[in-house]
Amino acid sequence: MEFFSFLWQGFGEISWQHLVMYLIGAALIYVAIKKEYEPALLLPMGFGAILVNLPLTSAVTQTLSNGEEVTGIIEWLFNVGINASEALPVLLFIGIGAMIDFGPLLSKPILFLFGAAAQLGIFIALIASLLIYPEWGLNEAASVGIIGAADGPTAILVSHQLLEHGSPLIGAIAVAAYSYMALVPIVQPMAIKLITTKKERAITMKYEASSVSKTTRILFPILTTIIVGFIAPSSVSLVGFLMFGNLIRECGVLQTMSETAQNALTNLITLLLGITISFSMRAEEFVTIETLIVMVIGLAAFVFDTFGGILLAKFMNLFAKEKMNPMIGAAGISAFPMASRVAQKMAQEENPGTIIIMHAAGANVAGQIASAIAGGLIIQLVRSIG
Repeated sequence: MEFFSFLWQGFGEISWQHLVMYLIGAALIYVAIKKEYEPALLLPMGFGAILVNLPLTSAVTQTLSNGEEVTGIIEWLFNVGINASEALPVLLFIGIGAMIDFGPLLSKPILFLFGAAAQLGIFIALIASLLIYPEWGLNEAASVGIIGAADGPTAILVSHQLLEHGSPLIGAIAVAAYSYMALVPIVQPMAIKLITTKKERAITMKYEASSVSKTTRILFPILTTIIVGFIAPSSVSLVGFLMFGNLIRECGVLQTMSETAQNALTNLITLLLGITISFSMRAEEFVTIETLIVMVIGLAAFVFDTFGGILLAKFMNLFAKEKMNPMIGAAGISAFPMASRVAQKMAQEENPGTIIIMHAAGANVAGQIASAIAGGLIIQLVRSIG
């Protein structure tokens, strides 16, 4: 009888909000497996969302009937790896940096402009947050706006630095950032077609790669880190670890370490990050009107990111002798390498044989740098005003 009483106590703790979270968790697992959208991240996020919302779960800290407090593993990971130091998202940037080849960007430095233009969604989302939900202050609006960086680690770092510990917005921001990154192959084509013509999407571009010396490849991550340190000190951890990973790749004497960073380290941190984020997806904090607003504004941020890069390309085409395919501007968001692949796929659909992947990849890696810098600048801006 005591067993059945305990069992019924567990079922009695379930609310409709918990049921919603079970459905959200199942949906994330479905798109991870069936659609193969960012499975390494969305699958642990989805499973974790179910795990932390089970009644009387030991995955989060519980107080027993005798008053003893038992620390839950997911809450401990969250406090140590994200809340206290942002270690997990920052360490992930080492692996990302080791994966990136900055060669196309260094061959065509003008592509840096598209990385900058594709951060438009951050500021549109920030303003929209203040207008749509006046209850939010600048800290909350800026944290929601950073979803427009199209970069999960950056969104996590900024939101944790600007919001109070335990803020219900943290989970919504992380889920929105990573979900829309995974949905880039769906969201971006619709946004691109809204403001481009078939003729523009079919533009063929020549790519004449100039050789980038090994010295340049080595100096680039070092000098970038130093410059960013003066411009946006708050983003040094992100940009610095990104560039450190790239330096491991380009130095030529740490091949084994580079491969470890690209594979073992990235996979491990991604797995831990995904299930750790789920601590912020507890039903009582996640199933709110604020979460719905975050998801809507986050989607708008991704759309305006795409618009920003495309509109810059269109503007440059007014003066350029050789026209650019405006979709390389759309690839300027930080979602690497999905955004560049989307641009290439759409170009081939409009004009078989068209190759814009190198230009798109250059803009895409520029977006990686720009998003981290934008995150640092947002932190500095908000703190200076506050």
